[in-house]
Amino acid sequence: MTITRLLARPMLATIFVAGGVNALRNTEGHAAKARKITDKVVPAAQQAVPQAPIPSDPATLVRINAGAQILAAAALATGRAPRLSATVLAASLVPTTLAGHAFWEEADADAKAAQQLQFFKNTSILGGLLLAAVDTEGRPGLAWRARRAAADVRREARQVAKDARREAKLAKAQLT
Repeated sequence: MTITRLLARPMLATIFVAGGVNALRNTEGHAAKARKITDKVVPAAQQAVPQAPIPSDPATLVRINAGAQILAAAALATGRAPRLSATVLAASLVPTTLAGHAFWEEADADAKAAQQLQFFKNTSILGGLLLAAVDTEGRPGLAWRARRAAADVRREARQVAKDARREAKLAKAQLT
């Protein structure tokens, strides 16, 4: 077992379990911060996919995000679909960071410094999630497997064609 499986993934996941639980406990506070992001993103998403049932209430979106973070963190920590769960966590971290740590909007120097620190912490976590999302633990990824399968099919097709030509020559020789 690798150190990644034993320690790094569970350690990376803990912040999302804690953050998700905190968001569920303080949904209204998080929703107030999220509104500035949801008011921009939700209409664009509804326009892009009009048939999708996309909620517009920030509190509902905070709860969905919190649930996604808790489930994906549990999956990452236990090694179940680690690449997918890391991708889900990365996708959920971006709006969370933009809504919760907009240091550029702070007037107070101390508050700005604190929010900037949290923003860059989340940026660092995002980097770790992106690494986890592409980590194959030495095993080939899906793209490699697809290319390998296509090469195997082409090789087999060439062999079948070669065998068919040889058999046709033998059949022709027997007829004459």
